[in-house]
Amino acid sequence: MNAAYVDTSCLVAIAFASRLDRFDQLFASNLLEAELRAAFRREKVNADDTLLGSLSWVFPDRALTAEIGAVLDAGQLRGADAWQLACALYLSPDPRELAFLTMDRQQARVAEALGFVDRI
Repeated sequence: MNAAYVDTSCLVAIAFASRLDRFDQLFASNLLEAELRAAFRREKVNADDTLLGSLSWVFPDRALTAEIGAVLDAGQLRGADAWQLACALYLSPDPRELAFLTMDRQQARVAEALGFVDRI
């Protein structure tokens, strides 16, 4: 018998992943790759590069001073969370035209305050 006990967080992650299917394109900064690979290593999980292969990477070609300022004016965040939102603003200066998906409550509050249209 091959059995497992499933924690809620595992099913939440699966439900979150299935919601990604409703988008034609998924964008992320390359910080996501570092965070994901660090979490996989920490949890001793083999990295699945197919997860990353579906993403289009956002590589800003300038400092994001204005975007970071707008993010921090909208609410307090850790640096990594502020960077993710700043990259989203760089990609779409009008946040109403882009969904921002996060499971982090504070990041979701700031995304909403900025005008992003969707969150998990």
